[in-house]
Amino acid sequence: MTTGTAPGTPAVREADWRRACELIRGAEEVALACHVCPDGDALGSMLGLGLALRGAGTRVSASFGDRRFEVPRLLRYLPGQELLTEPGDCPAEPDLMITFDTPSVDRLGLLAPNAGKAQELIVIDHHPSNTGFGTVPLVDPAAASTSMLVEELLGRLGCALDRDIATCLYTGLVTDTGSFRHSSTTPAAHRMAARLVEAGLRTDEIARELWDRSPFSYLKVLAAALERATLDREAAGGHGMVWTYVRRDDRAAHCLPYAECEGIIDVIRRTDEPDVAVVLKEDDEGAWQVSTRSKGMVDVGRACTLLGGGGHVRAAGFTSHDSPERTIARLRAVLGPTT
Repeated sequence: MTTGTAPGTPAVREADWRRACELIRGAEEVALACHVCPDGDALGSMLGLGLALRGAGTRVSASFGDRRFEVPRLLRYLPGQELLTEPGDCPAEPDLMITFDTPSVDRLGLLAPNAGKAQELIVIDHHPSNTGFGTVPLVDPAAASTSMLVEELLGRLGCALDRDIATCLYTGLVTDTGSFRHSSTTPAAHRMAARLVEAGLRTDEIARELWDRSPFSYLKVLAAALERATLDREAAGGHGMVWTYVRRDDRAAHCLPYAECEGIIDVIRRTDEPDVAVVLKEDDEGAWQVSTRSKGMVDVGRACTLLGGGGHVRAAGFTSHDSPERTIARLRAVLGPTT
């Protein structure tokens, strides 16, 4: 079993795999944490490993550090949510903590102090922008998803895949590969998908939950976002950018939760002319969460890292407290072609 490591890209060191397995096998209790506003890869990876560890007799707590601790509706089908614990109830100084899909400690939100006080901190991640925090790095930027690294870890631990674990890991794989449409989709990703399907999961049910469901109010908010869409042909070194935004008031007018706006970027990015697509979403606290996508000519991960966020070459994000116009001006200033 291998991850998606490409030629010339360092894989996880064998010493780190061995150390991670040693720590997990020797632990009576493990604290798990993923990044704030968890997506399918973050939550799926965390719950998948959590279910496996619980099955092996280990006490497990799992959480994410949002002030409003709520699983996004699109991910409420995931098994293992009984493992979830409010961030305030998580171990303050865990002997062993494992983080998922988190490139920097600040992305743990309320759980960042817990990570800082952990005796051992295993970091499972595939972001090129990973800052190198933690004591045991299981970080491979060439892996298509963090769930690929979790599957590798489960294999090394000798944990069998059942339907629930496979459902969690498959969710991470399909969300981060765009249902196998993104360039991150490797032969290893397809082989992993085959192993997970063999465990008995229903790919049609997962696809419906992730991509074929939205409340009617989503259409109203999407319409407002499309009305504001702006095409800037000169941005990103002449490769072009399309952008729009969703205000908190837009959502409130139609009683649409913030998490339901995630799919708007997938509509905006279909625009033929620009390489870059950007959606700014005002969260419930008034901050703007900025999602960016690239078709390949522009490294949005580098740009978002410069603005305090992170991600991948073709998909990244950051948080802004400026107006949408000022935020776009800041982003425009750092966007450039992929080197």
